[in-house]
Amino acid sequence: MIAQTSKAFFHALARSRTLKRLASRYGMRHPGSFARRFIVGEDVDEALGAARAIQASGLMLTLDLLGEAVANMAEADAATRAYLNLMDRIVAAGIERNISLKLTQLGLTIDRATSVDNLRRILDAATKHDFFVRVDMEDSPFTQITLEIFETMWQQGYRNAGIVLQSYLRRSVADARRMNELGARVRLVKGAYTEPKEVAYQSKADVDAAFVEISKLLLAEGHYPAIATHDPAMLGAAHAFASERRIAPDRYEFQMLYGIRRDLQARLLAGGYRMRVYVPFGREWFPYFMRRLGERPANIGFVIRGLLREH
Repeated sequence: MIAQTSKAFFHALARSRTLKRLASRYGMRHPGSFARRFIVGEDVDEALGAARAIQASGLMLTLDLLGEAVANMAEADAATRAYLNLMDRIVAAGIERNISLKLTQLGLTIDRATSVDNLRRILDAATKHDFFVRVDMEDSPFTQITLEIFETMWQQGYRNAGIVLQSYLRRSVADARRMNELGARVRLVKGAYTEPKEVAYQSKADVDAAFVEISKLLLAEGHYPAIATHDPAMLGAAHAFASERRIAPDRYEFQMLYGIRRDLQARLLAGGYRMRVYVPFGREWFPYFMRRLGERPANIGFVIRGLLREH
């Protein structure tokens, strides 16, 4: 219950325009600012610098230009062009060609057809330059339409894309089976949005149990799944199942968020596992940052101390 209250609290903060303006003014002001624990910076140069360092350490990465729920088609087009520019910069920098994006960032809340066209523009460029594109999952009102759009792209031959499933949604076991049937690559996460009990498990135990069930399904029958968690128990369950089934470490990967559990990231890498870091950046970082804080009640004190230091 405490975790759910914390999550709801930070989601409410994420919708505050006043706090967003304040955060935009102070949150990235200097390298030691509180938001930089989770976000590498606001511009492409900062993102590429962080990506080079991560890659040099032996870790894999995916770059995410933060943004969601744009207000109009002009903003959706701008986000699409920003991603195309990002891909050009990644190619020039010689770093791993792997990106993540959200469909509401491309205009899904305004016009489905236009958002699909924008996604196709990105996937066409990705095909040309040998990128992998992960379509992130957002809150539950967008789950079905996101899966439909992803499957449409898949059926049209865009096989350089993957999808995300959230273990706290009651539907995700069935969705995982469908993605396995398609042959699509899935990133499994627990889920960071506030959801009603009708569609999502509310207790940590239920979310964890679903995560273990789906991870086993993906490892046994999936296609290079990504097990994305910072929870040692979930990592241990995945490792034990893979060992029991003699599933080689090169048939799946672990993923974690930038700035979280670097010790576990290094330990997995040293143990011979594939470990990818989700690297977010961009000016629209505030909602993402609030979701990260809402995942643990202890983060409330962390952000308050950070804000006090900024002033």
